[in-house]
Amino acid sequence: MSKSLALLVLAVVASAFAVIQLRYSNRQTFAELQGLIQQRDALNTEWGQLLLEQGVWSEHRRVEETAHVRLGMAQPAGEQVVIVGVNRRSP
Repeated sequence: MSKSLALLVLAVVASAFAVIQLRYSNRQTFAELQGLIQQRDALNTEWGQLLLEQGVWSEHRRVEETAHVRLGMAQPAGEQVVIVGVNRRSP
């Protein structure tokens, strides 16, 4: 067996091992990507649900009802409203 043939066989074997290593690494990376995509989708779903819940809890009618029932608050009459001005000074 000549040196060039032995060198060629060694290069082919090394190339085969490199391909095996790269395919294994590719499969691991793809599996990680799929897990991250599932996690992203779950987080997007949860975010949508939280936005809906926030919309329900922050409705004006609900806030007003809660203030009236739980805190005993009421809308003040026009003569009870006092507007306070703020004097801004220049630095």
